Amino acid sequence: MDKPGSDEYPTARRENGVFKLPWKAHFAGFWGAMKWFASTANESNVPWHSEELDKTLPVVKPDNAALDSPPQKEIQVTWIGHATVLVQMDGLNILTDPVFNDYCGVARLMGVKRYRPVPCTVDELPAIDAVCISHNHYDHLDYTTVCQLNKRFGDKIHWFVPMGLCSWMKDCGCNNVVELQWWQEKSHPKFTEKCKAVKFAFTPAQHWCQRGMFDKNKVLWGSWSVIGPENRFFFAGDTGYCSMFEKIGKRYGPFDLAAIPIGAYSPRGLMQFQHVDPQAAVDIHEDVKSNFSIGIHWGTFNLSYEHYLAPPKELNEKLDSVGIPRNKFMTMKHGETRVVTKEEAKPASLRWKL
Repeated sequence: MDKPGSDEYPTARRENGVFKLPWKAHFAGFWGAMKWFASTANESNVPWHSEELDKTLPVVKPDNAALDSPPQKEIQVTWIGHATVLVQMDGLNILTDPVFNDYCGVARLMGVKRYRPVPCTVDELPAIDAVCISHNHYDHLDYTTVCQLNKRFGDKIHWFVPMGLCSWMKDCGCNNVVELQWWQEKSHPKFTEKCKAVKFAFTPAQHWCQRGMFDKNKVLWGSWSVIGPENRFFFAGDTGYCSMFEKIGKRYGPFDLAAIPIGAYSPRGLMQFQHVDPQAAVDIHEDVKSNFSIGIHWGTFNLSYEHYLAPPKELNEKLDSVGIPRNKFMTMKHGETRVVTKEEAKPASLRWKL
């Protein structure tokens, strides 16, 4: 197998402290963004009244019995909202891009308000062993949430983050921070026996980073491939479509579960570089060789112009057009928990009846 940094498995270039993609891709930039937003109709139509949202996007309380007793041989997944997913596999409880705040942004008055509430609080989570951060945008990395997790779990958590983010995490009081470049790997220290090891590999994505005025792309971005003795999980993070997903599938697939973004894709001319639409999400599902995928990055924050219910509708249309069964790539309710078997995904409620 080729080493990281080869033509087959390229790493991000770092020039004068700034990360750059090793392949050609067009990023619209500020003025390009203004052009696309000005020329495209906003069709998001998120209802003002919670009564309608309760019908179209119901939020359920997580099943505490299921969270406290996950299966030993299979993956259990709970969608918290947006890109925040709780994955329980191979003896570990893993959180991705945790945002438990009611907004994302620099400050409440300048941020984007969550239009579907968080189904649980940090205090209601099971013991978290690992957190995977894909990049530092505010809808994926929330300061308040990081501090809450650190306060509750302390050194029990191991933070897996992109290159360039370690100092920010340390400033939040976090210890056990592992900073990785693309294709680098680190095993969780909970299991010392090699046969039980769970490996976290930071893998590529097509995106960018920025939190302030002068820190653009000083932190890397990417996806995560989590490899255990029984199961494999892929977290795409935030990304446009690129050829790297085939390489991820070749190196780490097939995956038992993948969490792939399906929302925040319009205006397409602007978002295509950085956010996949449902059609491209299905391409990623196939590229990484996922047995079962869930659609994330939708239905939580109003970040773009497509109708707020379009992502799952267009996802099903794409699946039907290419002949992939709908039960292989699904959306979930906020707070819903499912058990993923090697053949199919079953609701946690069904597991207790089997």
